[in-house]
Amino acid sequence: MKIDNTLLQKLEKLSSLKISDEKREGVINQLSEIVEFVENLNELNLDHEEATFTTVSGGTPFREDIPHNKPEIIETILRNAPQSENGFFVVPKIIE
Repeated sequence: MKIDNTLLQKLEKLSSLKISDEKREGVINQLSEIVEFVENLNELNLDHEEATFTTVSGGTPFREDIPHNKPEIIETILRNAPQSENGFFVVPKIIE
């Protein structure tokens, strides 16, 4: 996958971030290196490897699921969000 300015603009829109013009080339290079590394992982032969979901033998212990209604936490989180409305995050539409 080639990271170019068009893809970077799309990523900016989806993430609600603005990358300055001075940093654009550096970010494109960094993202390209990350994608190249991940593409190298596709070359690994994992046919004889068993999928694992936990390193803890015996599984993960469960705890009782008790809902906690703490409106002050919700208000604090939403106050720091770029956009919120009626107690929810407002995010850009990604499916057109």
